[in-house]
Amino acid sequence: MIPYDFDYYRPNSIQEALTMYQTLKHAGRKPMYFSGGTEIITLGRVDWVYTDAVIDLKGIPEYHVLFKSESRLILGAGLSLVQIEEANPFPLLSETASEIADHTARTKITLGGNICAQIFYREAVLPFLLSDSLMVVAMHDGMKIFPIHEIFSKCLCLSEGDFLIQVSTDQKFVEAPSISIKRRKQWNTGYPLLTAAALKVDGAIRLAISGLCPFPFRAFEIEELLNNSDLSMEEKINGAVERLPSPILNDVEGSAEYRIFVLKNTLIDILQELGKE
Repeated sequence: MIPYDFDYYRPNSIQEALTMYQTLKHAGRKPMYFSGGTEIITLGRVDWVYTDAVIDLKGIPEYHVLFKSESRLILGAGLSLVQIEEANPFPLLSETASEIADHTARTKITLGGNICAQIFYREAVLPFLLSDSLMVVAMHDGMKIFPIHEIFSKCLCLSEGDFLIQVSTDQKFVEAPSISIKRRKQWNTGYPLLTAAALKVDGAIRLAISGLCPFPFRAFEIEELLNNSDLSMEEKINGAVERLPSPILNDVEGSAEYRIFVLKNTLIDILQELGKE
């Protein structure tokens, strides 16, 4: 049970949502955009999230787009993870999303909700970091498109009152060989030790990781090592560990040392699998 009351609003257009947010803010309220609602329910129960006015974005048509052309794939931020799994427009995204939470939760968790989550795993962003996707953002002065590496640094860096509306990806990356590996301490559900996603484009492996550090990241420096044919497997793996960002998580899910051990074995699996392609 959430220990506070809030008002509920459901705009039918992007501009209505933006205006509503600013009106509530200027009235001294604490508005929050609402998508699947799982994080408000989960974190609201323990007072980690507070709002007195939720703005439900699900009434906005552009928020639910799933469009494919020969050149681009466009996914609305309001699509649930199960909708993406079932439609499977981006195999790496479907594979990654299918390991987030359980099936019941994934019917509620949306693409945008996961990417913008306060819980730091945000695994759904990994395929988009690998594919240099474009983020379509609703802002007070109109819709704007940003390269993901321009506005995603540990988290999606939006100004207050803005929200993610769509993600656009080049079909070249959507159809590329890929692999997603989620390692947990035990069981098939629950928070992971780490999630690693990799894409092979033009003969080179791209790597993005979640759960190892308190933020997801594209491992550009590690990619250089993994694609260096002059290095042995052992040199690549040991060199990768030396190029990790910090800090490495050390919590109830696993120690930092154990996470590094798991990462080394995960990188071997990725190199062996994508090396076949």
